[in-house]
Order: sequence, then C-alpha cells, then structure tokens
Amino acid sequence: MKRLMLALMTVGLFFTGVAHSDDAQYERGIGGVESLRGASELETTRPADDFKRYPRDQGVIDSDYVYQPPLIPHTIRNYEVSLNANKCLSCHSWKNAKEMGATKISVTHYETREGQVLSDVSPRRYFCQQCHVPQADAKPLVGNTFKRVDALRDSVE
Repeated sequence: MKRLMLALMTVGLFFTGVAHSDDAQYERGIGGVESLRGASELETTRPADDFKRYPRDQGVIDSDYVYQPPLIPHTIRNYEVSLNANKCLSCHSWKNAKEMGATKISVTHYETREGQVLSDVSPRRYFCQQCHVPQADAKPLVGNTFKRVDALRDSVE
C-alpha cells in the first residue's frame, strides 16, 4: 500500500510540474510539447494557419515515385466522405465517370485484401483521402532531400 501511495504521489508531482521545476519549458507552461508549428503554451490557443490555396484549372502534377496515389486536381472543400455518402464516387465511380468526364477509380479499389472482386468499392478503399490528397503548390513542412525516381524524371522532363 505504501508503494502505491508513493507511486501516486510521484505521478501527481510530475503532472503538476513540481518534479520538473528546474526545467524552463515546464515553467513557461508549454509542458515540453513542440510540434511542426512550434512551441505554444498549453493554456493558450494559437490562431489557425491559413487554408492552402488550390489553384483552379491547374494541370495535373506528375507522380514523384512508383505507385504514388494520384493527386486530386481540384478542391474538395465541403465534400462529404462518410459511412453514408462519398461525394468522390458521384463523379469517379465506373457508373458515372464517362458522363462526368472524370477519371475512373482503379479496379484495385473493388478488391478485398485477399483479391476477391466485389461489386462495389471495397471498404478498405472507400475513404479516398486516406491516400489521395488535393494537389497544391505548398512549401514542405520540413526540409528533405528527396529525389524523383530516374524513370519518372525522364518521362516528365
């Protein structure tokens, strides 16, 4: 019982900051939390970043690596993709794509993990934004030295 009480007191001291009173980041109220947006105090709400701008009528941005899911060349703001509805399928399903002038979704989206072909989109491929994102000319959040696959570079340039 004494060990349990001692453990609970230690945890309590940790969360109140007493155990880390010599650490400046705990004294400033940020709790040691830092993200790509920088350090911000836990008690304050930082203003949201501006929405990314998605240009209208832009050309399709080419793939950078093999098997990269295609980027979405239009805005998807206010598109509902939920258990009850999928706005993407209103244009990109095999039934509607020709009439809407949209790209058909791949036949792989109708297969289960085991390779069984379904009559409708597979549940694991139903939520499009898990893999596909709108293309935008946005600066990277973190720097990188990524280089395109040579075979893709030659076909694009």
